[in-house]
Amino acid sequence: MRWAAVFFDAGETLVHPHPSFPDLFARILVREGHAVSPEAIRDRIHVVSDRFREAARTNELWTTSPEKSRRFWHEVYATFLRDIGIVDAGLADTCYREFTDLANYSLFDDVLPALKLLEEADLTLGVISNFEEWLERLLEQLGVRSYFSVRVISGVEGLEKPDPRIFQLAMERAGVEPGRSVYVGDNPEFDVDPAMAVGMFPVLIDRRDRFPDAPGVRIASLEELPDVLGLKER
Repeated sequence: MRWAAVFFDAGETLVHPHPSFPDLFARILVREGHAVSPEAIRDRIHVVSDRFREAARTNELWTTSPEKSRRFWHEVYATFLRDIGIVDAGLADTCYREFTDLANYSLFDDVLPALKLLEEADLTLGVISNFEEWLERLLEQLGVRSYFSVRVISGVEGLEKPDPRIFQLAMERAGVEPGRSVYVGDNPEFDVDPAMAVGMFPVLIDRRDRFPDAPGVRIASLEELPDVLGLKER
């Protein structure tokens, strides 16, 4: 078999706020007395991607300590609130608390079947993610931590994508070469481009059709991954 290892991003690839980031955000705001629809949040979702991009451009590490994470996400939530006309000094902190509560996260439905099939194919599985250190606990709570023999989490390692060293560290720990390694993630800039740059085979998972013109391999569900890798279900 050509492939020896498959690595995954975490947020919006394996796990997601339940039922979604816009839905959870809107639910919090409604509970706090502000009538805001999920659509209003969804229309401004670029606030998050723009902030990620700015952090990467300036080499700002935002997941590597609780203080940095809190400051980063407070800024994101404050921008959302300001854009929709809400002035509430304590609301950003409320949002941060809710979005760091493990109970508010779920696996995508296609994750477990895909992981089981890949495991049965004797592939090494791993996670490479820009995420706070509590991702370890989240994966354990969701029942999938044991699938990943390699877990390279920025909040633990002090490296964040798109830094090539975070990908190289994962492959080193797995004992695999780039040419036999697959990386699955949901963002071209943070997942596809840097994985390709270090010689991995990148797969873009685009669950909501955000990147219809993205080059390379693009899937809408992890159900498609085995076919992409040339595996047949047993």
